[in-house]
Amino acid sequence: MTDQVLDKETWPLEAEAALKDVRGHVREASVAEDYKSTNRRIYLRITTYEGEVLIVEMSADGFRVAAPPNSGTISDTKYETLYALLDSVSNRYRQSFGEELTTKLRDLEKKRQG
Repeated sequence: MTDQVLDKETWPLEAEAALKDVRGHVREASVAEDYKSTNRRIYLRITTYEGEVLIVEMSADGFRVAAPPNSGTISDTKYETLYALLDSVSNRYRQSFGEELTTKLRDLEKKRQG
């Protein structure tokens, strides 16, 4: 990925799209309003089912965890998707996502057989 510049209206839309996909598998997920977003990145606040609060930097380079929250220290590990990041840090996210996928596959098979 390249360091793409988006305008201040586009980053929140991109962030909301990413968050929408994971909200059913975490306690809370929102744009981190107390972190300064730029035209190159935006920050997300995600609370896992385990109760861990993550500040996630979203940029054209991908997703990475700012850890611990409010320290300003950014992890060097980049993830291409928010799914991959959450899969690596939250067992309950992985379990919830897997259960939803299994349910959808079973429903699809039932329709196919039906």
